Amino acid sequence: MILAPEVSEAFPETEIRLVFAVNLDNSSPWREAVDIRTKAGEAVANGRAAAFGEESDHIASWHEAYRAFGTNPRRFRPSVDALLRRVRKSGSLPSISPAVDAYNAVSVLWGLPAGAFDLDRVVGDIVIRHAHDGDMFEPLGEPGEWESARVGEVVYADAEAVLTRHWNHRDCHRTMLRPDSRNALFMLERVSGKVPLDELDQAAERLAGIVSAHAQHVETYLLNRTSAQVALRVA
Repeated sequence: MILAPEVSEAFPETEIRLVFAVNLDNSSPWREAVDIRTKAGEAVANGRAAAFGEESDHIASWHEAYRAFGTNPRRFRPSVDALLRRVRKSGSLPSISPAVDAYNAVSVLWGLPAGAFDLDRVVGDIVIRHAHDGDMFEPLGEPGEWESARVGEVVYADAEAVLTRHWNHRDCHRTMLRPDSRNALFMLERVSGKVPLDELDQAAERLAGIVSAHAQHVETYLLNRTSAQVALRVA
């Protein structure tokens, strides 16, 4: 994975924690995922997650970043913002699959954007960069429905297509985690130094601990301005 210079220069306090899982089992129930999903729902219900409102550093910093690359964050909300709103409205965190439930729960509990890719479906390197003219995106849940990324928005992209729109607003269909996904890369992000690094590290450690019980091997990495490239080897 590569953090492009144009993005790290525009957002120099960007820090991303990567959790790389080899031979993941995403088809059987994870007790740990159930437990943390319950805790996340309780945190919203009892008001603890209210600390991550729109004016908080955790959310406001992403709104500021979105505006900086030309995206209206109230029209296309950062993933953590959208997830928290959805959980506050419904009263619970939806269950999708064990791995997705785990990173969604961590996202809610720490107020951080989180996501994942099925690495066996990635083509070439993953690069966090500005979108170019001609970049195309196939939205999650809409296979075959292609749309153009807006030039200049921050995206994750591989050699074939855009993998996320508006940095972390929406994932693509091809690389989503499925029950048969075996090699996965999880991401946790901050874009501003107003969000403490130790919170990002704690969230990554918690996610890695959950995933490690259901994978053959788990490694964690950091991605930032001075460490802008991570090589991942998938057997």
